[in-house]
Amino acid sequence: MPTPISLEADRIAKTIVDAAFRVHSTLGPGLLESVYEACLEHELRKRGMTIRRQVTVPVVYDDIRIDEGFRIDLLVENQIVVEIKAAERALPVFEAQLLTYLKLTRLRLGFLINFNVAQIKDGLRRIAL
Repeated sequence: MPTPISLEADRIAKTIVDAAFRVHSTLGPGLLESVYEACLEHELRKRGMTIRRQVTVPVVYDDIRIDEGFRIDLLVENQIVVEIKAAERALPVFEAQLLTYLKLTRLRLGFLINFNVAQIKDGLRRIAL
């Protein structure tokens, strides 16, 4: 059985969810991902979180480090990956992308947040490894 997510990670996760609710209730659906990303970053910083945006995730292939293509939207407190979408509907590839980021970074907790929904609770997906 895997080790439970730490209390600290759970506290950060609750802050992320609360901040996503705030951003969505203020802006609603229909904007670009980059707008939601910037606003969520701002909202999390206001709450005292350390955020890194558009973090390159390297892939090692045949002993070569490849820094192309993979970018985490937000890395919160160097513990939680947040992948932001503004899509008409959630696609399985979105979850696969987040799972890949978690595996490549060796982090255990991530959120897939689709802001293009009527109610943000329908766009939130928490994934733990």
